Amino acid sequence: MSLPNTPYVQYGDTVMFVGKDRRVFLRTIRTGEKLQTHLGQILLDDIIGLPYGTQARTNTGMGMYILPPSLDDVINELKRETQIIYPKDLGYIALKLGLREGMHVIEAGAGSGALTSVLALMVGESGHVYSYERKSKHLDRATKNLRMLGLDHRVTFIEKDIAEGFEQTDVHAIFLDLHNPEAFLGQAREALLGGGFLGVFVPTVNQMVTVLRELYHGAWYLLQAEELIMRPWITIPDRVRPNDEMIGHSGFLIFARAVAREVRILPEELATINDEDRPLDG
Repeated sequence: MSLPNTPYVQYGDTVMFVGKDRRVFLRTIRTGEKLQTHLGQILLDDIIGLPYGTQARTNTGMGMYILPPSLDDVINELKRETQIIYPKDLGYIALKLGLREGMHVIEAGAGSGALTSVLALMVGESGHVYSYERKSKHLDRATKNLRMLGLDHRVTFIEKDIAEGFEQTDVHAIFLDLHNPEAFLGQAREALLGGGFLGVFVPTVNQMVTVLRELYHGAWYLLQAEELIMRPWITIPDRVRPNDEMIGHSGFLIFARAVAREVRILPEELATINDEDRPLDG
């Protein structure tokens, strides 16, 4: 699979077909294959050389737009073994982790590879992603999805329990998407560069409080906890309004920076300290 980078459809491109009802179909263009939909079928050989943004006709005469898919489109269609982090959170995670070309990043909890693909895209050819996963079934699915996207050469998948620690050190950022991320904050700090970025995803308030408590008393600074809520709207001009359906809750995002802090004073001890001796809040 390759995401198109030319104005015309070519063999090997992954193309998005969209009909009048906005149902989306993704197909990689290969010789002799066809797209079968509820609107009819399209012979893929027949669309070679057509410009993106135009329509192809099915055998029943129905038009379907031919579009180059975005990473968002592809992620929504990924085969998955687990619930993925939603695109509304993925872009924000990339921003908050400061991702850019050349960075080395650790991900713990590969899942189906949705976040892995975003990390791999952002670090570029000179960067690298190290993705840890305990379950071989999930690891196999993530590997296949990254290979399908053509990004697998930027990722090293590691089947390992991270309780034993990470194999890499001095990485720029780490993201934890685990059942109990608070248990691995020490391992994350050991692997991060000073000032490095930590991100954590948790689905419940209880878990968020637990993680924040551990971060507050650890070698971390600039703690942030956020929830992103996105409400889609109906875009038909005569009846623009919020959509009846939306993702009410996906999870909480926690971010922090790795610092050299050995002692963290408990809240109840602050009452006995002079103002000038008080530590900086996280």
